[in-house]
Amino acid sequence: MVGWLSNIILREEVARFLTYYCKAPAPLNPENVIILNGCGSLFSSLAAVLCDPGDAVLIAAPFYGGITQSIFLYSGIKLAYVHLESKGTLPGTRPFQLTVAKLESTLQTAKEQGTNVKALILLNPHNPLGDVYSAAEMLDFLEFAKRNSLHVIVDEIYMLSVFDESVAFHSVLSLDKLPDPQRTHVMWGISKDFAVSGVRFGTLYSQNQDVCNGVASLCYFHGVCGPMQYKIAQLLRDRDWINQVYLRVNHSRLRAAHAYVADELRAIGVPFLHRSAGFFIWIDFRKYLRTPTFEEEVGLWKDFLDNKVLLSCGKAFECSEPGWFRVIFSDKTHRLQLGMQRIRTVLERREKELQREEQNPVEEDGKADSTDEVIYVSSHHEPSGSNLSDLIVQLQNQMRSSDWLQRNTAENFAQQNPEVFQVYSKYMGKQ
Repeated sequence: MVGWLSNIILREEVARFLTYYCKAPAPLNPENVIILNGCGSLFSSLAAVLCDPGDAVLIAAPFYGGITQSIFLYSGIKLAYVHLESKGTLPGTRPFQLTVAKLESTLQTAKEQGTNVKALILLNPHNPLGDVYSAAEMLDFLEFAKRNSLHVIVDEIYMLSVFDESVAFHSVLSLDKLPDPQRTHVMWGISKDFAVSGVRFGTLYSQNQDVCNGVASLCYFHGVCGPMQYKIAQLLRDRDWINQVYLRVNHSRLRAAHAYVADELRAIGVPFLHRSAGFFIWIDFRKYLRTPTFEEEVGLWKDFLDNKVLLSCGKAFECSEPGWFRVIFSDKTHRLQLGMQRIRTVLERREKELQREEQNPVEEDGKADSTDEVIYVSSHHEPSGSNLSDLIVQLQNQMRSSDWLQRNTAENFAQQNPEVFQVYSKYMGKQ
């Protein structure tokens, strides 16, 4: 009874919270709110409800790699990548820009290959790019989905982490009229905006009651306990503290940390995307690769790891161009200083090695100073050979087998998977 009452109270608070912060034109209905333990659970549940086994979901790449496993978990749903390029193809376009034309092209290719595409995932603000889509862009994407009878899953988990006051975030829920309200489903959670990833809470807002009922039926596996629901409701209703204290301080710290890392990257001549949302910067390390391959990208990633700095390589986000990395800047100044010092050390050593080897094919194109936009190097390379992402997926698939742990002791695993074991051991500080 207590859990049921807490759920009603929390759904009402979520509806009021989203109405206010998403600037909804009318009060949102608590009956359309579903609560699960995190947005990963929402992705898994929505994929199971919206799709049949073998179906696919469109998503612009690069994107947060955790979505892949969440979507695949229950129904084996796969993602159809809308690959974005670092160099704009038309005047006035920005790096890695998502357009309706690219969505149309990818959807058509999927149909020709016999793939049944059921939905589109949109990340706004975007992880890892930091893009904040305009209301006009979001409306175009939703119109595209309506024309093609696609459901749209809009992940707005970074909506309160737009730290530049000159940049406006437009929630899908702020639109006066959704093109297809029955196929538009909006997600948000507290893990990013309130920096509490360990508190598993994610919410879905959908006007489609069948979808709501289907996702809610999985609450048995993904529920949030009553006491935690009560605490979250208290947090969300404290609007004075959120507005006057928390968001002001958080945005100020994010701006300062972002500015520091951006200045450091400019100082060493490393191109990057200058954006105003999220906790990360998308960085172009392509000129430090001996060859434009994902094997070289993993090699650079290992160099960073050997120097005790952990970055995320582009392949983990399904980026089509080797050499892009994501760095997290939401940390205290002394740790950012140490991290940037270690990054600089790795890059300087790499540059010297490249000079000695006289193998710097992209050096001249990528040598310009970074400004507020990315410095373009026009290249597009298909993935080749084994890479870190493939190794991780292989390991995860193996662990699903019931006797995998019994068959694979640490010694056996080290012999059979030396590359994964080496990286793991270094990361855990065992070497």
